[in-house]
Amino acid sequence: MKWTDIYDIAAYLADNYPETDPKQIRFSQLRRLILEIPDFDDNPDHCGERILEAVQQAWIDELD
Repeated sequence: MKWTDIYDIAAYLADNYPETDPKQIRFSQLRRLILEIPDFDDNPDHCGERILEAVQQAWIDELD
């Protein structure tokens, strides 16, 4: 999984962190959760605010 796999990341987060409200998560927490995904294999430095915003929105959409 790479940073560009926004929807796969969001689906994983929704499935594995059902108690977490994606509307309330800080980007530093979100980044850490993504880096801890077992199948995630991308450079941690290739992540910016736009990617985190996209993941957050996809996660919100996944729960709706």
